[in-house]
Amino acid sequence: MAVRRLNPEQPAQFGFTAENLAWAKAQIAKFPEGKQASAIIPLLWRAQEQAGWLQEPAIRYVCDMLGMAYIRGLEIATFYTMFQLSPVGKVAHVQVCGTTPCMLNGARALVEVCKKRISPDQHHVSSDGKFSWEEVECMGVCANAPVIQIGKDTYEDLTPALLEAVLDGFASSRPPKPGSQIGRTASCPAGGPTTLRDPALYDGSSIGAWKKRFDETAAPHITVIHTPGVAGIATAVATGTAAAAVAAAPATPAINTGAMAAMANAGLVKELQARGSGKALSVDEIEKMKASSTLRAPQPAQTGAPQPAQTKAPQAPVSADAKKDAKE
Repeated sequence: MAVRRLNPEQPAQFGFTAENLAWAKAQIAKFPEGKQASAIIPLLWRAQEQAGWLQEPAIRYVCDMLGMAYIRGLEIATFYTMFQLSPVGKVAHVQVCGTTPCMLNGARALVEVCKKRISPDQHHVSSDGKFSWEEVECMGVCANAPVIQIGKDTYEDLTPALLEAVLDGFASSRPPKPGSQIGRTASCPAGGPTTLRDPALYDGSSIGAWKKRFDETAAPHITVIHTPGVAGIATAVATGTAAAAVAAAPATPAINTGAMAAMANAGLVKELQARGSGKALSVDEIEKMKASSTLRAPQPAQTGAPQPAQTKAPQAPVSADAKKDAKE
């Protein structure tokens, strides 16, 4: 990293405007007692926005607000390249990304535009005082390279002609919209999105058109609810074509989903089938279900303890013809 030094010519003093001072105090209040120094970067940035560049009196002013030694403020200001330590263009300071993806996609040609339009050298203000420029490291917009940054905004997918148009827009007080300058949405492929292209996906509703279509076309599935120690009951949730078949069947009373799940977990099949009003379970009913034998987990068999008698399943009746065939 190049050595960064304060500009030799500095104003005598600095002070926040009333609006910026109120904002700064609100930022400081976000941090617990003894940790106010954590607000130094946003406060230095606001000082830079107010003056156009970060002046040495502004660094001392912010340090005094935060109870910090001046050297700590100077360390931060000279470390982060986001802070401009010398005067910059009053209209725009252009930061050109020169890291590998941007370089491979034409960043050097953008630098030549800046040299021609602004100044042959970095960190020099144009003759009209409106513009300045510098080359910086990665801005993190590699998919849309090459990129420049002006203030807080990035301008992406640039060519020399598009950069000229951006500079013309700032010069005429009509800056272009930040982002891609070729109409790309975010970092989508240059030719447009290749997936998730259905506009219904982005209608902002959790019950939008896409969900309706999903319900109509999705395959049916089974949700099984289990309670430890109690045999679970499989509850089929029909969707898609199955939903259409269900719709053709006679209508059945609606049921409260909470009540259905609780009854299913408890094994109360009869009650589950009978409860069709959709009324939620009362506290008394839930307590009664908890106390019922259906909710008690089976106890493990103990050594030496008598085992419950096994009941034999009843046999189906055998016809006389079947008995006769068996004898033959």
